[in-house]
Parts: sequence; structure tokens; C-alpha cells
Amino acid sequence: MSRGVAFVTGASRGIGRGIAIELARHGCDIAAAATKADPGNTETGLYEIKARIEELGQRCVPVVGNIASLEDHERMIREALDAFGSIDVLVNNAGVAPEKRLDVLDAAPESYDRVMAINLRGPLFFSQGVAKQMIKQVQAGASFKPIMVFITSISANTASPSRVEYCVSKAGLSMVAQTFAVRLAEYSINVYEIRPGIVATDMTSGVREKYDKLIAEGLLLQRRWGLPEDIGKAVAGLVEGYFAYSTGAVIEVGGGFGILKL
Repeated sequence: MSRGVAFVTGASRGIGRGIAIELARHGCDIAAAATKADPGNTETGLYEIKARIEELGQRCVPVVGNIASLEDHERMIREALDAFGSIDVLVNNAGVAPEKRLDVLDAAPESYDRVMAINLRGPLFFSQGVAKQMIKQVQAGASFKPIMVFITSISANTASPSRVEYCVSKAGLSMVAQTFAVRLAEYSINVYEIRPGIVATDMTSGVREKYDKLIAEGLLLQRRWGLPEDIGKAVAGLVEGYFAYSTGAVIEVGGGFGILKL
């Protein structure tokens, strides 16, 4: 059964890849966005994703653009619309960690500006553009009720003194999600926030040993790393409409990280 068209940012690897593939399994066509794509490479990147999605019987259009560049946004949205005619699901997943983890006392403005542009400023204004398109679809009597999903992090409310810029960007994105939930409610466009925990991706590969130790010592109730498909399944549940009466919901997918315990 078709579930409409999902636009997934940061789709070429990690959590974004897991989300795109899981949504395809649930009947979505995918506009998969990343900063680069090589049509000759079907082993990694957007064209690997495209091949996987087409194997699942769904359509996929790779969209190349930098979410931090506001000048790219209109073209990226237009490419998805030219391919599919609508955007029914937006998954704001694109994000980066600081290139170097530094103590908050040594944090660099340049690193702050880079992380905030990609993780917060870009998604805010990209969502603005997509939201206007979704409103048009609703007003035209679209068969799908659009939804918007923001992928933040447990770092939205968990301080890490070695990556303050990342924590601030995710806390800010959490408020962006809440604000869009309020603004879009009159159009029956639901907005959700998903907070991944410690997920095995390229972003966390450099701290594998640290988190292996913490998980073994009981940091998480479920003593394993999260996987990209764990996040993908949570997004799929939203797309399936299982949380239709929960706009603005914040859903942690982190193995029980957020439970306070003695």
C-alpha cells in the first residue's frame, strides 16, 4: 500500500539511510538528499540507496544539495516535486558532529557556526519551505495527511562539555519541532521529534570504545548500541499513523537512556 512520498535529508548513510530504507519497506517513494552523489557508485551513497529502494519496489530520486545553503532549498524541493508531485513526509535528519571534540572552555566559533548552520539553521528554513508546500497540498484536498519529523538527539537535553555546539544545535532543533507543531496544527499536519540515543554510525565510530564501556557498565537499560534501523522503524510508525493523536510528541529511541534511576 502506498504511503506517499518521503523526503529524507542526510539519506546517504547512517541514520538517514536506515530511515529511507525502512520507509520504502512501508510503501513510501523516497526523495533522498545528501551533499553529493555519484551515479557510478552503487556500493555507497545515494545511488546505493536508490538501488536498495528500487529493489523494494519503490521509487527513489537522489537530490543533491547542502541543507546549510538556503540557496539550495527551493531547487531541492522542486526536484522532489518534479519527480513525484508531492512531499507527504519530511524527515529532517541531516546533521553533523563537531570535527573535533573540544572542552567547552576551548570551543571555537568556527565550529559552532558550522554545526549550527547544518543542524539548526538549515533544517529550520528547509522545513519552512516544505511546510508551505504541504499546506498547499492540504488545501488542494490531498489524499495523504502530511507529517514532519525532526531527528534530534538525546543531546537535546543531555549536556556534553566536549561538544557544546552539537548539544545546543539539537536543543534548538527540538524547539523548532515544537514550534512547527503549533503552527501547522490548523492544517492537520502532525509534527514529531525523535531523539536517537547512542547509534552505531560513522559519526560515533571514533568513540566506539568509550561507549562500549559505558553501555557495558549499565548506561542503557537495553545494553546494546542502537542501529539506524531502530530509528527507521520509529519513523515508519509515525508514517503509518500509529501516533495520529500525538502531534508534538518527543520520542526517545535510546534503549532507556532517559529514565532516571537509583
